[in-house]
Amino acid sequence: MRQPDIEIYLKDAEHQAVADWLGQAIGPCTPWQQKGQTFKCRAGEVPVTWLPKAVGKWHSLFLESDATPWEDDLACAQAAFAALQVEVRCAPGGWQEEESDEQADRWLRISADGVEEITWRTG
Repeated sequence: MRQPDIEIYLKDAEHQAVADWLGQAIGPCTPWQQKGQTFKCRAGEVPVTWLPKAVGKWHSLFLESDATPWEDDLACAQAAFAALQVEVRCAPGGWQEEESDEQADRWLRISADGVEEITWRTG
């Protein structure tokens, strides 16, 4: 089932490189608008939010639409890794507010090693 939005975390990625990748994958990006620590743009018709160092060295990329080429976070994360060659993390499925902390710490790591489930304590 297609997720209503997509959020992935990228390590050591430059937001301009991410914008270039999104421009190729979704559609041309508008110039980034900075609001505090957050950067926003549109890739084609998709609203994009980039939060540098959201969790330590990890940058958050949030695509606020289901109109992306990817079915879910994992498909997007794998495409991001292939294009940018940086480690990417994402939740294993849609996140629910009522999930336990243990469930919330389950993440997928996408790297040169492939996809593996890890425990990542972000809180």
